[in-house]
Amino acid sequence: MFTVGLNNLSNREQWLQATLKSLPAGLTILDAGAGECPYKKWCSHLNYISQDFGQYEGTGEAGLQTGSWDNTKLDIVSDIVAIPLGDASVDVIMCTEVLEHIPNPLEALKEFQRLLKPGGFLILTSPFVSFTHFAPYHFSTGFSRFYYQHHLPLFGFQIEQMDLSGNFFDYVAQENRRIKWVADKYLGKKLNILEKIIIHLNLWVLQKYAKQDKSSQDLVCYGIHVLTRKKA
Repeated sequence: MFTVGLNNLSNREQWLQATLKSLPAGLTILDAGAGECPYKKWCSHLNYISQDFGQYEGTGEAGLQTGSWDNTKLDIVSDIVAIPLGDASVDVIMCTEVLEHIPNPLEALKEFQRLLKPGGFLILTSPFVSFTHFAPYHFSTGFSRFYYQHHLPLFGFQIEQMDLSGNFFDYVAQENRRIKWVADKYLGKKLNILEKIIIHLNLWVLQKYAKQDKSSQDLVCYGIHVLTRKKA
């Protein structure tokens, strides 16, 4: 059984869970672009506030879609670049897999800088490369570590931790697994036995090298997880 290309979500969730649980109890956390609030379960020791623009409904004109979406759990419905909270009003902001859905992500970083108390934490995750998803609310293909290293200090943030999830072989394997779905959806084709065998062999090669690879993350990976702090 080949597991290569299947650990994008689990890597991210393990990192988020560990990061959130490491935060001191009693802090106020804003989950910006919270969607269905999947990570509220790891914030029981925090004062949790969720925000989203609340317009995505699970269907769209192109790309990957969820099919349904629940916006009823949100505390605040607003534009992410104009959240109706006071200056320096929260201790932590979490924004996970959201930046690619914002027309101007830098405006969101500016808003986060306004909302955070001095010394407050900003938790970010985003894809390095991504297929079109949640269209029409998809504006960027992804973010490299160089994006964060350049822009975050300009908004007064100091990077505390940066985790590059997966590597070239993991990412290629993830997309290799989509061939069946893409062929069916966009070509109306079903893979034949030989084609399925070739994909299986590709996964064998990719899993072999994914385990050995320690240096291709800057070429491409699943995504980047960042813990940063607003300078006091």
